Amino acid sequence: MDIVLKADQRTGKLTRGTVKDILTNSSTHPHGIKVRLTDGQVGRVQVIHK
Repeated sequence: MDIVLKADQRTGKLTRGTVKDILTNSSTHPHGIKVRLTDGQVGRVQVIHK
């Protein structure tokens, strides 16, 4: 999964990782679902890889 970290929102730099926790309570969000990766980084989902 690729996410955008808060610090990278202006540049749009993607960070790849595996989801540990889903932090957004709703099933949709206009800016993307917020997740925590297994390495502890938090950001909003941009791309889901199969």
